[in-house]
Order: sequence, then structure tokens, then C-alpha cells
Amino acid sequence: MNEDNARFCLLAGLILLYLLCGAAIFSALEHPFELRARRLWKQQLDNFTQRYKVNLGALHTLLRQYEEANGAGIRVDALRPRWDFSGAFYFVGTVVSTIGFGMTTPATIAGKIFLIFYGLIGCAATILFFNLFLERIITMLAYIMRWCHERRLRCAGVGVVSSREESSGEEDSLEGWKPSVYYVMLILGVASVVIACSASTLYSSMENWSYVDSLYFCFVAFSTIGFGDLVSSQRQQYESQEAYRLGNCLFILMGVCCIYSLFNVISIIIKQTLNWIVGKLVCSGRHAHLRQKRLKRNTVQPIPSHCPAGRHRYTDGSVETVCDSETDAGAVAGGVCVGRRLSGEMISVNEFMVSNKVSLALLQKQLSETAHQGPRQSYGHQNGFSGGVGALAIMNNRLQETSVDR
Repeated sequence: MNEDNARFCLLAGLILLYLLCGAAIFSALEHPFELRARRLWKQQLDNFTQRYKVNLGALHTLLRQYEEANGAGIRVDALRPRWDFSGAFYFVGTVVSTIGFGMTTPATIAGKIFLIFYGLIGCAATILFFNLFLERIITMLAYIMRWCHERRLRCAGVGVVSSREESSGEEDSLEGWKPSVYYVMLILGVASVVIACSASTLYSSMENWSYVDSLYFCFVAFSTIGFGDLVSSQRQQYESQEAYRLGNCLFILMGVCCIYSLFNVISIIIKQTLNWIVGKLVCSGRHAHLRQKRLKRNTVQPIPSHCPAGRHRYTDGSVETVCDSETDAGAVAGGVCVGRRLSGEMISVNEFMVSNKVSLALLQKQLSETAHQGPRQSYGHQNGFSGGVGALAIMNNRLQETSVDR
């Protein structure tokens, strides 16, 4: 089994374990409440039928009819119309953003068929928008972190000059600086918390929800989980209604963008952790084998099989292998397996780039290069998104880089 398959199997096993633990915790927390609710509902039905002499079967028929009406947007309390223009606009927003609260659903066959094609194009375009937003927010954060780093250098007595001829000495000090992906995660996390807390304050006052329920709604909506048990802006009338609906849309838009970006950055750290674990396992398993080969070949160190695209240089009569691929976490230098440490130190974006060769690596690469020399220039201009971090841009960049290498 190669290292890519090992990483995939390890991630699949961890996700399965995560699901099992989550199911056990939620079952322990929520199942007793469900049982109490069932008992209370049965008691209320019995009291109602006995008090008003109502046939239980007829009452069940009425309740089923209400459930059908509920699916069409009919509620006991007066709510806003579901399919006027503003209600339909709210619905299509939840469709293309993949939130899908479920409060409003098409009931006609024509509406359901149209939704399939409308969602196919709309969801793809919105995901592209989120990727482009992520690209721009990473670029902005890279410039901000570089500016802060240069300011620290000035305070420390290192002069920062703009002229190329005079900046050779200071350039060395900046070239050694690598912005940390942990800082990006921290900034995005703080931004997401600020937006969620501000939105929760608005929802708790306008919707009469508790603050905890409002925070819960914000995470469910911003992460596009969209359970639909709590949905904002559904009552027929609000105080300052137009301002509230505009603020609701802006908060959801900003929250979804920030949480999407945060999820991408967190996935980088998860993948780096998997690379470190697999690298340690590979190192421990191959270290003895490499030492035996080195005893047989005293002058030439064989190239490890997990570094097919590595760079090789001769040192002390042996070949030192430096991996360029994501297996660099288990690179072999002079016959000694050197794994990357995963400690309390900040892991820089450049170090992540070595370990990740797919979509999220482009995000890190862009972060590092933007901090040093501005956005990366694309290899070609066949399309408007080459050099980005979106799904389509990733394929374009990889293909263009391959053609340039050839």
C-alpha cells in the first residue's frame, strides 16, 4: 500500500471513529428527551380526546392533514408568504448556497424539475464564488501579515527599504520569514466568531430566540448544514422589517464565506497531521531496511521508493534524497529517516506546501508567494481563473505547470 492509500484509509478510519463517537454522544444527550416528549404527547392526546369526546382516529387524520399543510408552508401562527417574490428569493438563496433549510420546498412537478437544473448551475457557481473569495481573503491576510512582520523588523532596528539596489541585506531577513497557516486560521476563526456573535445579538432580539439558540442557528446556517428547525426572517411582520431582512442576508453571506474559508484552512492542518502520522509510520518501517542497504552499498545510498520525484545530491560518498512530493515528511537524508516535527511550533505555509500537492497546497503556496512578491503569475491566460485556488483553477494550474515543465 502506497502512502496516498495509507493516508486515505487512515482518514476514512478516523472519520468513521468520529461518526461513531458523535452518534454515541448525541444518542446519550437527546434520546432521553425524545422519550419524554413522546410520553408527554401521548398524554396530551389522551387528555384531549377524553375531555372533548373526540375520536382518536379522526384526530390522527386531522393531524396528518396538518403535516401535509405544514410541508406547503401553512402554520398555525401567521407567517410570511413563502412564494411571493421576496420569499422565493430567500428560497433560491438557500438553494445555491447549499444551506437548504427545508422550510420551503417546491410542491409542483414543474417546480421540482426546474429546481434540479437550477440548483446544478447555481450551486456550482456559488462554490466557485466561495473559492474566489477564499483566494482574495488569503491574499489580503498575506499582505497584512507581511506588513506586520516588516513593522516588527523596523522596531527591532532592521531597516526596510523599497529600493531594490539597497534592499539586498534586508531581503535576506524577509526571505527567511514564512507566514504561518495557524495565524490565518486564527484570524478567520476570530472573524467568524465576531460575525456569529453580532448576528446572534440581532436574532435574539428580532426572533425572540435565546442567545444560545441564536448561536446554534448561526453555526448551522453558516456551515450550510441547514437543519431547518430554526429559520430567520419567517414571521409576517417585524419591527424595521426591511433593515432586518437586509442585515439577515448580509450576516448569512459573510458568515458562510468566513466559515467556508475556515474549514479549508482547518483541512490543511488535518491533512498535515495525517502526513506526519503516515510519515512516522513509513520511517519506522523502512529505517532498518535502508540501513541494511547502506551497509551493502557504502558509496551510493539508494533512492527511497517513496521519493520518485526527489532531488538527489552527493554528500560524503552517498546520495542525499530531498523529496519534493507530499512524502517529504518521511524524507531520507544520508540514510537517516528525518520526519517533520508536529510540535507546538507554528508550521509555516512553505512547510505545508511540501507536504500537500493538491488543492489546499495551492492556497498555502499563494499565501507564501503573495507575502514575498505579490500574487503568483499564471502560466497562461486561457481562462480567467488560472492561478486561483478554486476547483477549476486548480486543474488549470496543474495542467499549465505540467506543460511548462515539459
